[in-house]
Amino acid sequence: MSRSDFFLGIDLGSSSVKTSLFDSISGKSVDSCTYPNSEMEIISKEDGWAEQDPNYWWDCILKTFENLSEKNDFKLVRSIGISYQMHGLVVLDKNNDLLYNSIIWCDSRAVKIGQRAESELENSILENKILNSPGNFTASKLRWLKENRSDVYDQISKIMLPGDYIVYKLTNKISTTPMGLSEGILWDFHSDKLSEDVLEYYNIDRKLIPEIVDSVGNQGTISDDVRDRFGFDNDVKVTYRAGDQPNNAFSLNVLEPGEIAATAGTSAVIYSVTDKNISDTNNRINTFLHCLNSKSKKRNGLLLCINGSGIAYSWVKSILGEKSYKEMDIKSENINSSEGLKFYPFGNGSERLFSNKKIDSHLIGFDFNKHNNQHIIRSVLEGISFSLCYSIELLREFGVNVDTVKVGNANLFLSKVFRESFINSSNVKLQMFDTNGAEGAARGAALGLGFYKSPHEAFKSLNIISEEKPNGKNDYIERYKDWKDFLNKLN
Repeated sequence: MSRSDFFLGIDLGSSSVKTSLFDSISGKSVDSCTYPNSEMEIISKEDGWAEQDPNYWWDCILKTFENLSEKNDFKLVRSIGISYQMHGLVVLDKNNDLLYNSIIWCDSRAVKIGQRAESELENSILENKILNSPGNFTASKLRWLKENRSDVYDQISKIMLPGDYIVYKLTNKISTTPMGLSEGILWDFHSDKLSEDVLEYYNIDRKLIPEIVDSVGNQGTISDDVRDRFGFDNDVKVTYRAGDQPNNAFSLNVLEPGEIAATAGTSAVIYSVTDKNISDTNNRINTFLHCLNSKSKKRNGLLLCINGSGIAYSWVKSILGEKSYKEMDIKSENINSSEGLKFYPFGNGSERLFSNKKIDSHLIGFDFNKHNNQHIIRSVLEGISFSLCYSIELLREFGVNVDTVKVGNANLFLSKVFRESFINSSNVKLQMFDTNGAEGAARGAALGLGFYKSPHEAFKSLNIISEEKPNGKNDYIERYKDWKDFLNKLN
C-alpha cells in the first residue's frame, strides 16, 4: 500500500455523527466532520421513552461524507469502520424498509419486561450463560414490540442494532456481530453462540436474527450507489464494527485484561477489559463481548454506565442560557466549591447502576441568597464525576485494581473541574490521549483490512496528551462522601 492510503471511521452517537479520515502511515486523522451542529433530537412520546429515526442517522452520515469528499480524494479510502450507540433496536420488514423508530439505549419502556425475565429465568442461565439480566436491553425492547405493537412485530423480517443498520445502508448486506448480540443480551457466553434460552423465553423466532459476522474483518463491500456518489474506489469494504464503549476502549489502546477506559459523552461510562466471564447478581456491572474477542483470546468488557452525563450538562446549559461549554467550564473554575449544592445526574431513563431503577435527577441544597449559575454548573460537573467514582468503587468491590484510567481529549474531560473532581474522589491516575471514537473506528478498519498486523501495531502512533494524578485535595473526598450519603437515600 502507498503512503496515501486512508481509512474512514464513523462514530454514530445519540447526539451527532462524527466521521474521520485517517492516514494509517502518519497515524493521524487528516480531516473530520461532525453533523449536525446542534444535538440530534431524542423523540420521547411517553414518559421514559427515547427514540431516534435511523434514516436521520444515515442522512447525517451522508452529510459528513459530502463534506469530507469535497476536500479529500475518497479514491484513497481503503476500508470503513463503524462505532455506534449500543443497545438500540432497529426493525426492518421483508423489503428491508424501516417499520418503527429505533428504540435507543436510554429508553425505559421495557424495564418491567426485563424484571419479569430476571425473576422467571433460571439463575444458571443469568449467571453462567448470558452473564446479565435481560434488563432493558435489545431483546427486552423487541419483546415490548411483540406485546404492545403486534402490528409492527408481525411484519419484522430482521432485527438490528444501530451499527448493523449503518452497515446495511453502506453495503446492502444485513448482518450482526457476536459483540452486538451480547449487548442485546442475546449471546450465550458459556456456549459461545446465540442464546437459545433468551430466544425461547421471549418467543423470538431465530429467523429474525441476521447473519453473524466478526466485528473485525470483512463485513461487506460498499454499494455501487455509495461508491459512485462519493468517488470511492472499487471494492471498498466495511472491516470493523463495534459499540461505542468497546470502541472507545479500543481507541484508547485499552486491549488487555485490567486496562480501563472512561468516557463522559451523552452518557458516562467506566469500561474495563477482562478475560473472565463475570456476572454481577445485582446487575450493576454488565459484561459484554469486547470487539477484540476471539476463539483463541477471550476478551470481555465490564461496563458501568450513567445515562445522564453530557446530556445533563447540555440541559443545564440550555436552562441557564449559557453561551458555550467553554464559558461554563471557566465559571466553574472561578469558585472553589459548589457551596453545598449537590447534583444527581440520573434523569435520562432507568439506570443499570441501580438495578434498572428510575431514580430521576436531583439538585439538592439550594440557598437563594448564596447560589448562582457558577455553583449550579460546578455542582453538575462534580455530580457527574462522583457518579463515575461510584462506578469505580463497584469495580474495586469485584477485585479490579483501578489505578489508571484512560480517556480521550473530548467531552466533559475537557473540563479542569471535572477532571480534578474525578481524579481526587476516585484516587486514580488519569491519562488523556489525542484520539476519539471516529479515529478509533478508522484504526479498526485498518486492522480489519490487514493493514495492521496486530492491535498493538495499530496504536504505535497514539499520542498521550497529559497525565494527572491526585493532588491531595481531600475536600473532594469529603464532598463525595456527602454526595453518596444522599444518593443512598434516593436509591
